[in-house]
Amino acid sequence: MSRQIDPRRVDVRRFAEEQDTAAGELPLSAFPRLSAEAGVGAGDASAATDAAGARGATWELHGEVRPGAMGAKVPWLHLDARLQVGMVCQRCLTPVEVDLHADRWFRFEKNEELAAAADELSEEDVLVESRDFDFVDLIEDELLMEMPIAPMHDECPVPVDLKTADRAFEDPGQERPNPFEALQALKKAGKPDGA
Repeated sequence: MSRQIDPRRVDVRRFAEEQDTAAGELPLSAFPRLSAEAGVGAGDASAATDAAGARGATWELHGEVRPGAMGAKVPWLHLDARLQVGMVCQRCLTPVEVDLHADRWFRFEKNEELAAAADELSEEDVLVESRDFDFVDLIEDELLMEMPIAPMHDECPVPVDLKTADRAFEDPGQERPNPFEALQALKKAGKPDGA
């Protein structure tokens, strides 16, 4: 069954037991930390499309129960979220659009202690069950983790000079002094004649 839900207040157990599916779109402005990260340099384009409502994070949530320890029903929710953000290419320093995609399953436990113990022993992400779980925060966390450390174009729109040294900085006609010759001259200057 698919229905409309408020992603800021999800009853995790009920959603999982009913095997619900929900989907929606949230504007970039719903994610303040993500907006701050994405807004550097290329933020003008991101802010414009967000303000116009043309682009936002799309998300889909699916719930199910699986048997846990001792046969107890454990709620699991699958999150699929996508967002395109403007960042600064670290190669050419011009704006670049980056596609973020988070696709993860989360297991839920009844309290912090159970969740912490389960998280230590398992490879999946374990969270604390709630009747009003805020998936907007979780979507933001997951998309933040997908942001590249050094975003780059596949092919930069402007020519990029990738030299390690600038020839204009060094005059090729001027010969560099040898530091050992200078040391030798100092040693000779310090010795008395005839020594």
